[in-house]
Amino acid sequence: MAKELTHRADELKQLGWNQEDLYKYIELWDYRQRWGSINLEREERQFLRKAESLLPEISKNKVSVKKPLKEKSYYCWIQLFLNEMNRFELNENLDDGMRGIWPIFLEEELRVIDYYEPVLGLPDTIKAKLLGPIREDLVKTALENYKKSTTTKQFDFQGTLADAKSSGKNSSWRSLRDADFEDNQDYQILDKTCVLEFRKKVNEKLLSFIKENFPSLADSDKSLPPNDWIN
Repeated sequence: MAKELTHRADELKQLGWNQEDLYKYIELWDYRQRWGSINLEREERQFLRKAESLLPEISKNKVSVKKPLKEKSYYCWIQLFLNEMNRFELNENLDDGMRGIWPIFLEEELRVIDYYEPVLGLPDTIKAKLLGPIREDLVKTALENYKKSTTTKQFDFQGTLADAKSSGKNSSWRSLRDADFEDNQDYQILDKTCVLEFRKKVNEKLLSFIKENFPSLADSDKSLPPNDWIN
């Protein structure tokens, strides 16, 4: 039988699998490809075997297409919040050049991911949870350094997540805010005079963390991206 080069979630979807099971299958499949099935729990291996028993054998002439980075669950989670924040700021009629602290985090994180192209399987997303405290520390830094140039609005972080889940998005998605700040709806917006300086600080933090901590990038020898790099 030909070796699978990517997961086969689309075929399982056609067989009637629900979205939650599909996302579970994708994450476990990615994890097994990188780390081997020995590191999976017994129930997780059984889940994968059940999925694969429903699928037809792959023809030796058939080559599966690798799932695009932008379709990975973690990437979609970040993009969801960024899209909602863009809509929020548009409705707030902000002065030209002003930008929220949170969308700066998300834009820079996606920019780093686009550049280094990590697998974003389970090992990477487990490490990515450690970005939560880093974001909260950067919020604190911004408030200390740019207090006079910061406006605070209210953004429903939890409501955004709940709406996404109720509309059929991944039910395993978590809050964007770190545990101690889950109910905090403060949404700080920087004056245009501070945006570029703060964006550089965020980029430096995220670059070093993602490059050094995501397991799928352990063997990457890709150099740092130029400051103006855009995908």
